[in-house]
Amino acid sequence: MLNKYQQNKKMKTHYILLFTLLITCSTVFCRENILFNFDWKFKAGDISNAQNLTFDDNDWRMLDLPHDFQIEQPWDKSANKGRGFKSLGLGWYRKTFKADPNWKGKRILIDFEGIMLSGSVWLNGKRIGGTDYGYLGFETDIADAIKYDTVNVVAVRASTADGNSRWYTGGGLFRDVHLVVKNKISIARHGIYITTPSITYKNAEVSIQVEVDGIKSKEYDLEINTKFFSPDGKQVAETKTMAPKKTNLATVEITLPRVNITNPQLWSCETPNLYFAEVDLVLNGKVIDKLTEKFGIRSIEFSKEYGLKLNGIKVFLKGIANHDDLGAVGVAAYETSIARMMDKLKEFGFNHIRTSHNPYSESFYRLADEKGILVVDELYDKWGSTVAWAGSAPWTEIWYNNEKEWIKRDRNHPSVIMWSFGNELQFQEDRWGFSTGDWGVTTYRIMDVVAKRYDPTRKTTVAMYPARAGGIIRKDTDFNIKDNIVPPELATVTDVASFNYCWVDYQEYLKHAPNMIIYQSEAVTNELAAPYFGMDRDKMVGLAYWGAIEYWGESDGWPKKGWNYSFFNHAMEPYPQAWLTKSIFKDEPLVHIGVVDNEGDTLNWNDVVVGQKIISSNWNRKEGQKYNIYTYTNADEVELLVNGKSIGVQQNKPDAKKRNTIFWKDITFSPGKITAIARKGGKVIAQDELVTTGKAVALKIETENDNWKADGMNLQYVKVYAVDIKGHKVPTATGEVTFDVNGPANIIAVDNGDHLSDDLFSGNKKTLHNGFAMAILRSKQTTGTVKLKVSSVGLKQIEINLILKH
Repeated sequence: MLNKYQQNKKMKTHYILLFTLLITCSTVFCRENILFNFDWKFKAGDISNAQNLTFDDNDWRMLDLPHDFQIEQPWDKSANKGRGFKSLGLGWYRKTFKADPNWKGKRILIDFEGIMLSGSVWLNGKRIGGTDYGYLGFETDIADAIKYDTVNVVAVRASTADGNSRWYTGGGLFRDVHLVVKNKISIARHGIYITTPSITYKNAEVSIQVEVDGIKSKEYDLEINTKFFSPDGKQVAETKTMAPKKTNLATVEITLPRVNITNPQLWSCETPNLYFAEVDLVLNGKVIDKLTEKFGIRSIEFSKEYGLKLNGIKVFLKGIANHDDLGAVGVAAYETSIARMMDKLKEFGFNHIRTSHNPYSESFYRLADEKGILVVDELYDKWGSTVAWAGSAPWTEIWYNNEKEWIKRDRNHPSVIMWSFGNELQFQEDRWGFSTGDWGVTTYRIMDVVAKRYDPTRKTTVAMYPARAGGIIRKDTDFNIKDNIVPPELATVTDVASFNYCWVDYQEYLKHAPNMIIYQSEAVTNELAAPYFGMDRDKMVGLAYWGAIEYWGESDGWPKKGWNYSFFNHAMEPYPQAWLTKSIFKDEPLVHIGVVDNEGDTLNWNDVVVGQKIISSNWNRKEGQKYNIYTYTNADEVELLVNGKSIGVQQNKPDAKKRNTIFWKDITFSPGKITAIARKGGKVIAQDELVTTGKAVALKIETENDNWKADGMNLQYVKVYAVDIKGHKVPTATGEVTFDVNGPANIIAVDNGDHLSDDLFSGNKKTLHNGFAMAILRSKQTTGTVKLKVSSVGLKQIEINLILKH
């Protein structure tokens, strides 16, 4: 089975580095896939002649990818708040390597998953490619430019300024880079396409299409052979066919005979079973190329009668819509960072992510497949070439190649259930692509044809700005006149009607367009559970809470560094409101106490009122002062007690705007404990308690990665809390924490979850925020023991040993 990340020992004199996958089939070369992430040099700024082979880069910084150079820049109060108070600019990367003589006569492709925000690439001083839309990857054949008698130099210029994004984008080589060496007759880029046309619990029909390069005008006896393997590695089917001869196409799509897999293990959120197909190209009895592709056996159905079904079972999407940054590492696409985010979301009952408003990293989709996350995969924000367009070339010039690359890249992922072409563009003509005067309908239909050319199995959509038909928006005086509560024209023709917000209008919309299948593509967090309970969950698809995790950029003003009307902070520590989502998304009995620190603020954002009360689970307060309390619960009623004395019992109201949220006004603080007892049918089903802690006396460490790999890519998140003598976490503790590391790992970031801090994430020191700090360690490529010491003045330090394994 092809493993993209199989480790190889580091070669001397900058020979191609690490994670080399060399497939040899009998005695014939197949392909080599090299993770090209290690030993790059970097320098910020616009450096003259940095692409040249002989350029002197001795004073540049060594680093490994992925890397976001913008997150390292100082916060700048004068910079664009939408872009996260980071100055826009340039960064350069260079990497040297020696070519293997065995590569001669082969195709040699350098594959960039993305360059943020746009970028150009040179090899040995010759420009070989680049990207005008950095969220998508590209490959370029460097066989003619590579040198075998000396070192080769790859140079990359990345720019964050060549585009008009509305949010923090990060900058640089933020995703993986690979070097692929293969025969001229080979499987094409994204050249395997697997579908499951017919599925029952007893049998699944599986179809596979393979795209082949290198056979144009040839008469080769080329066989395409595919073996299918179950999640436990057992072969369950095989199919083969011969490639056509004398084709006039440069890349040939070849459909193999369908196979049947009996008693299939279906992919779902609860059981994310993954099969894999091993595809061989066989010429004259020798395997000349081999690739493995994972896939899931699952069916998806959409209907106005039931919304969404997965494997014939009704599913309601309970999700988030977020930008793709990952807290302290910025947009650097570390798999560990993505995985911990998904794990935390699933812990709180979420089953869905909308990739707002661009394709995420390839690792994101692999992890969504593995963890059972349903994805609405989004390509763009706006379609216009000026307004909020993140590309460095006009949208009308690059949209087709972008769409083709995107769909072919992601179409085998069972987690992807729908394609979304864009966001909030239908109400203004300069946002919807082609000037057809029909609110984007024609542009959508053109894109839909292309989508269904490369994947006819999924529905398509576009997320609507919260406007009415005719472009009527909230500031218009006739917005709420009943005759104007009509869905936008574009929403009535997309396969699925995706509305940002406006859940109170859905039933009225359906009177005008009764065939719409409705998905709430953005729900506002300050409305809490109302967007969920206010939908017809039997007939609608689901919802995605906007900004449920804090992200950089789109700040409403300094010192906020980004969006923070969220359920989780940027370090993935949950706010009390996160337990509200858990209470509505999961069946397990729950009650959670939140104390109002202040009322926060509200503002109008994209024609929607947003904001959030500042609430914490902290019972270290001023004696005698009154505090407002919330208890979040899915029980029938909650009793609140302070130091054992009952304050009263309140019922969980059925009103959609108040459900699962019980408000307690002016509760007098007295040191000790506050307890919430949740009952259903008179029986206690859940309980929560906050205690007044003592003074912080020590530090407590929690690590997340129990299987830390010595692959140079794997991260270890080390969370540190100040605790009192009884071991209670002290949320009021302050002071600077120092992380000292000895062994085969490096600290790549330190964090404390404070979205208002002016501190950066570099170094090994961090001030406690709400009694919390965190270090992020990246493994080296050597097994062994990493010794970590964490200290803070006045607190008992702690030391732990972390083991790095193969």
